[in-house]
Amino acid sequence: PRSGGGKRPGFEGGQMPLYRLLPKRGFKNIWAKQYAEVNVCVLNCFEDDTTVDPVALEAAGILKNVCDGVRNLGNGELEKSLTVVAQGFTNSAQQKIEAAGGKVEVF
Repeated sequence: PRSGGGKRPGFEGGQMPLYRLLPKRGFKNIWAKQYAEVNVCVLNCFEDDTTVDPVALEAAGILKNVCDGVRNLGNGELEKSLTVVAQGFTNSAQQKIEAAGGKVEVF
């Protein structure tokens, strides 16, 4: 082999390379916040009258990574009365938490 390092991957001898010929599609917002999603039914593992926040969810092993925050979704039923602290709630999740005697706090 000769010295000099060779060509970069994708080099086609001066012809327009394939990765530049193909159209790029869509839009990826690099500033979009990515929320960890938690369903209401998962919160039944906590005791009554507990404050459930992102730290408690991580400690219980429900979430591995909080990302930019936690958003609660309304899938399932809740039997416990909890104070849930998160960045966002769907309408159905908020109604189910309050119907079970709990409170919703957005921060």
